[in-house]
Amino acid sequence: MSAASSENNDVLSVGGIDLTRLAGRAGRTPFFAYDRTAIDDRVRSLRNTLPAGVGLHYSIKANPMPAVVHHLATQVDGFDVTSATEMALALNAGMPAGRVGFAGPGKGHDEMRRAIASGINIHLESLAQLHLVTALGWELGVQPSIALRVNPDFHVGHSGMRMGGGATPFGVDASQVPELLRELKACEVALAGFHVFWGSQCLHARTVIDAQRRSADLVMRLADGLATVPRYANLGGGFGIPYFAGEMPLDLAAVAGAMHGWLQQLRERLPGIDVVLELGRYLVGEAGVYVCRVIDRKVSGGRTFLVTDGGLHHHLAASGNFGQVLRRNFPIVIGNRLHDVPAERCHIVGCLCTPLDRLADDVPLPDTHIGDFVVILQSGAYGRSASPTDFLGHPDAIEMLV
Repeated sequence: MSAASSENNDVLSVGGIDLTRLAGRAGRTPFFAYDRTAIDDRVRSLRNTLPAGVGLHYSIKANPMPAVVHHLATQVDGFDVTSATEMALALNAGMPAGRVGFAGPGKGHDEMRRAIASGINIHLESLAQLHLVTALGWELGVQPSIALRVNPDFHVGHSGMRMGGGATPFGVDASQVPELLRELKACEVALAGFHVFWGSQCLHARTVIDAQRRSADLVMRLADGLATVPRYANLGGGFGIPYFAGEMPLDLAAVAGAMHGWLQQLRERLPGIDVVLELGRYLVGEAGVYVCRVIDRKVSGGRTFLVTDGGLHHHLAASGNFGQVLRRNFPIVIGNRLHDVPAERCHIVGCLCTPLDRLADDVPLPDTHIGDFVVILQSGAYGRSASPTDFLGHPDAIEMLV
């Protein structure tokens, strides 16, 4: 995102288009705008920094806007999906089925059938899923391609959301994998790989380095004694982006530098295996903004409230109701007053009839008026699709890839 000079103010620019023109293109507020150049720059940075041969998969749940998915189909090596809807998005974007992985603890019967018929790699998360896949393969006359999603036997710290280690609905406990591998021998399925997802939204390089090394060690241990080398090892992602004051970007160079040691060992032990990183937020999170307008301004109890036409029904994460324990403000600006000096502290709220509908608390802002643009940065991931869009029946937010 950058500032573009206009006749009266410096205004926010997304994808080289200033905010006024973006609003005109959208037709109204609220809207999300995603910058394809920023997405491309992030992918290029990863390609230039990570060791050669490391594959990049996009986790569609981060942002399933069709235009974003179609654009990324030309940039990444595969997709990871969690539903039949995301599966259809991946295939319609032109990604070959063999480069799509289907994860999730609650895969339905129909979803499994569609995945098997399409040739997608199903990431098994239980013995029951193995039995269902086997039965559906017999029914369809197809040998299903499966990977085992492993709940790792280690814990990580400094992670925004822990996805493995300990009791969890995700994956098969590492201690139970050998038994499941023995069961596989009696099933007519093809073992494509392993999937180890340890956590997400991690900004601490040493934590990522340790988790990747442990994940690689786990894959080597589990694959020991297999008749054939699995095609791939999906080691998850975990790469975070800074949202809040005091947070620093992940040191990607440090993570990449540490990968060489365990990558060499993994490739020597399991010749020909492809190593994949599954990233979502890290690819698109910083490339998006959410824009709404101030529609009212009021003072209550000595505090100034700016009421907008947006809210948590579009951007639940910004309201703090998508996993925050202690509510903190996303980075936020008045998009048509970027260089005005802060003059007051305000609470920015949405249009819903609930006290939970807060977009920012006690934030310093320039003198802000009805009609001004409130812009929430870092909004390219887990925005509209992760929000209760039908709550109270307000208009949906428009989405644009620019």
